[in-house]
Amino acid sequence: MPTFPLTLAVITHNEAESIARCLDSVPFAAEKLVVDSGSDDDTVAIAQAHGARVVHQDWLGFGAQRNFASSQCRHDWILVLDADEYLSPELAAELQQRLPALMAGAAPAMYLRRSTIYMGRPMRWYRPSVGEKLARLYHRGRARWSDARVHESLRFDGAAPTLRAPFNHANNPALPHKQLKVLRYAELKCRDWLDQRKPVRMWQAPFVYALAFLKDYLFRLAFLDGWRGFLIAQTAASYALYKRMRYYEMVNNPESVADAADLLNKHHIDR
Repeated sequence: MPTFPLTLAVITHNEAESIARCLDSVPFAAEKLVVDSGSDDDTVAIAQAHGARVVHQDWLGFGAQRNFASSQCRHDWILVLDADEYLSPELAAELQQRLPALMAGAAPAMYLRRSTIYMGRPMRWYRPSVGEKLARLYHRGRARWSDARVHESLRFDGAAPTLRAPFNHANNPALPHKQLKVLRYAELKCRDWLDQRKPVRMWQAPFVYALAFLKDYLFRLAFLDGWRGFLIAQTAASYALYKRMRYYEMVNNPESVADAADLLNKHHIDR
């Protein structure tokens, strides 16, 4: 298969179960780069066995870690996947067809559509899990990741085309994985809020929970996916509420920031 002057960039930490599938799904990338933040499983060895160059970088936060990865790539065009994501054969074929024109043009980036596998099978109706548009292919001279600790986004000016075929996201093998991710993401988001001196508005908390649930369950069509859709909506609403409770605690009890960091590090949830 012909390759393109493109780097597949993946940031990892203990992703031994999924990294091979991710790397193997992009056979046309001239370079595969894994930026690892200290895995103590077989992630590094598996990545190297599947053709990746591995660079160590202590954890900087999602946005900064992705920008560091961009700086380490040997090619200007970069495809970013998480370790639990992988290209479908249809998307791999579409990319091989469209990459020459993209690379020859002035577009800063390209949107890919993501299909989420939840509880062992794809979601069918929930809108963020069916064809969600994400900017994941970009020219590093024309785009840059935000510096957010979590929920980072790719920033660029100008129009970006969208590919039709999806890539897959094997999201959280079981509910405990999801709950641990919620705990970690909430902590990171609250630290960003602390840096920004965001006002505390606990009076919003009950309304935030209700509105987040209704948004996902009704307006984003989660209810059409049955009980799996209910669980997704409930988890999203709980996350929205917990972030505000945790931020209230951080502001009113600053010592809890370091205490929580120590606990999360002890259980390998934070790093």
